[in-house]
Amino acid sequence: MVCQVFKTLGIPVFNADNAARFLMENDHGLIKDIGLLLGEGVYADGKLDRAKVSSIVFNQPEKLRKLNALVHPATLEYARKWMEQQHSPYILKEAALFFESGGNKDMDFMIGVFAPEQLRIERAMKRSQLSESHVRAIMAKQMDEAEKMNHCNFVITNDGFTAVLPQVLALHENLLSYAIGK
Repeated sequence: MVCQVFKTLGIPVFNADNAARFLMENDHGLIKDIGLLLGEGVYADGKLDRAKVSSIVFNQPEKLRKLNALVHPATLEYARKWMEQQHSPYILKEAALFFESGGNKDMDFMIGVFAPEQLRIERAMKRSQLSESHVRAIMAKQMDEAEKMNHCNFVITNDGFTAVLPQVLALHENLLSYAIGK
């Protein structure tokens, strides 16, 4: 939702998760490497079987690490090329695993979007059609939310009570001021 507001303001937003999904189904080198790592059966008719991949890597941390070592660099390079093509005072890059992937290293600022744990779980269940236990298991493997927010320069609260739009508009003005003064 926060990124949609920025897009409405004319700010380009790179979605790393969507880019990773695109690359895993369209980058022939990456497809080959994923097939070698996880088995050719993870692709059916050119589409990645995400459920199958999840079932393979979920309980095999080493395979997950190796998969991330393939996908994250490809996504970072794709993002770099995308960013070079943008003509805006600033751009945003959205990623679920920013700190875990090292994607934060090239950013001027980090913006966190905070929501209470139960609300994050409910949103993830609705978005991804996953069970609560599955969402909790995924979250348990990610960086702690409080630690993540502590690494951010700005935090937007999206808790269902606090108005998001005024926070985004204020941040937009702040980022424009920074970009113009840079």
